[in-house]
Amino acid sequence: MWRQAFAAVLLAVSIGYFYHSNPAFPELAVRYLTTSLQSLSSCLQGSSSTATIEQTISSAWDTLITAPATQWTRVAVGVNACVDVVVTGVGLLQALAIDPGTGVDHEVLHSKEDLKETFIHYMEKGAAAERFYSDKESFQRIARAASEYPGAQHFVGGNAALIGQKLATNPHVTVLLCGPVGPKLHELLADQIIVPAESLQVTDEYHLILEYKAGDKWGSSQAPNANRFIFSHDTSNGEMSALETFVGSMEEFQPQLVVLSGLHMMEGQGRELWEERLKEAVVTISDIPNEVPIHLELASMTDTDYMNSIMQEVLPIVNSIGLNEQELLFISQAGLGPHSQLPSWSGVPDVGQVSDILLWILKQHGRTDLESEADLTRIHFHTLAYHILATVDGFWANQVSAVSAGARVAGSQACGTQEIDVNRVVLKAPLEFHTSRDEPGQTMTLNPSEPVVVWHRENVSFYFTPVLVCKNPLRTVGLGDAISAEGLLYSEMAEQ
Repeated sequence: MWRQAFAAVLLAVSIGYFYHSNPAFPELAVRYLTTSLQSLSSCLQGSSSTATIEQTISSAWDTLITAPATQWTRVAVGVNACVDVVVTGVGLLQALAIDPGTGVDHEVLHSKEDLKETFIHYMEKGAAAERFYSDKESFQRIARAASEYPGAQHFVGGNAALIGQKLATNPHVTVLLCGPVGPKLHELLADQIIVPAESLQVTDEYHLILEYKAGDKWGSSQAPNANRFIFSHDTSNGEMSALETFVGSMEEFQPQLVVLSGLHMMEGQGRELWEERLKEAVVTISDIPNEVPIHLELASMTDTDYMNSIMQEVLPIVNSIGLNEQELLFISQAGLGPHSQLPSWSGVPDVGQVSDILLWILKQHGRTDLESEADLTRIHFHTLAYHILATVDGFWANQVSAVSAGARVAGSQACGTQEIDVNRVVLKAPLEFHTSRDEPGQTMTLNPSEPVVVWHRENVSFYFTPVLVCKNPLRTVGLGDAISAEGLLYSEMAEQ
C-alpha cells in the first residue's frame, strides 16, 4: 500500500511543480501525466506482484485474439524472394575501409560513397529503407565481404518469401511461393511451402541487410533506435520476372488468398522499364479471380511518379495493403494528400495525422463509395510504437484480433521469443491521442486492460493497438512482413 501512496504523491508533486513553475505547461502533458498516475495507481493496487502495464496489455491480447470463423488454408504468395545476408551495418562499412561522413539520401546507389551517405541518412533517423545498387561488380565485392564478415547470418529474404515463411508456421495453411528461388533459399524454406518448377533457378539473389542498434555510433552519427538498411543488385526481383508464373499457377493451386509484393523492386530499374512493366503487371493481376482477395505489401520507395502510378493503377485492384510510417507519408507526399507538407515524422507518428492519411487513401483509391469499382477496403499500418487497421465497414471481420495479433508478433519476434517476454519489452505508444488533425475528432485514452481502441470516421473503422517494443531487438528485418502475415491469418472477408 505504501508503494501506491508514494507513487501517487510523487506524480502529484511533479504535476504541481511543473504546472505552477511554468503556466504555459501544455494541457496535453498534464493529461498525459494524469493518465500515467491513474495507470500506475491501478497497476500498484493489491499485492506487490501486481501486473505491470506491459503484462496487462499482453494478457489482454491473449484474451482478445481469437481465430476467425473461416480460416485461409491455401495462400499464394509472390513475387520477390532472395537470401538475406544480415550484418552489423557500421562494422561492415568500416571493414570496407569507408570513412564516416554526412548523410545524403540517394534514390539509387551507384557507388560505395552513395551507400555510405544513404546509410547515414537513415541511421540518423532510425528509419528503415531499401535501395537498388546499380554497379553489379561493385555490389558483388561488397556481398562477398558481407558473407565473410564475422557473425554474418543467412536468412530467407524478400517480402513474399518472408510472408510465406510466416504463414507456413500455421499447420493448417499451405503456401504457394513464386519468385526467384535458388538452392540456398530453397534449403531455408519451410516444408509447407510449394515452389513451382518454373520459379527454381541455378543461383540465388542476395540482399544485404545492414542492421544497427539504438545508440550505435559512426563518426558524429548516432542511431536513435534499432533498424536496418537494405540494398541489392537484384534484376530478377527488380523486373518482377516471376509475376506471370505466379498468376499462371493459381488455376491449379486454387488459393483462397493472394499476397503480392515486390513492386518497390522495379523502381531502381528506371522509368522506361517500370512504366511498361507496371502496365503488364496490372493486366496480369486483373486475371486473378474477383472472389479471391489480394493483399499488397508495400516497401520503401523514393520516386513520386512511380508511387503515383502504383496508387492510380494498382491500389484500386487489390483488397488490402500493408505499409509502415515511411511508406504512408510518402504516399501522401506523392499524391499531395493530408500532411504531405511534413518532410518526415518527428518521433512517434501522430495518430491523428496517420488516421487522416489512411482515410484519404481509402476515399481516393478504395471503396468507401459503394458505387466505386475499386476493391481496396483494408489498410494495415504499422510503426514501432503502435499499429492501426483501417477497414471500410462491411468488408472485413475479426479485425480486433488481427491488429492485436500483428502487434503481439512484433514484440515477440524482435526479441527472438515465441511469446511476449514482459521483462524485455516496453510500452512506447501514446496513452492519449486525437483521432484526427484535419477535422474535429475524438480524444481517445488507451486502457491497458482493453488495449484495442476503436473509432469510426464516415464508413471506415479504425482499430488501434500499442506495440510492446523489444528493448534490445535481436533482428528487425522482416518484422513488417511478419506483422502483415499475422494480421492476415486472423482476418476474414465478411459475407457480402
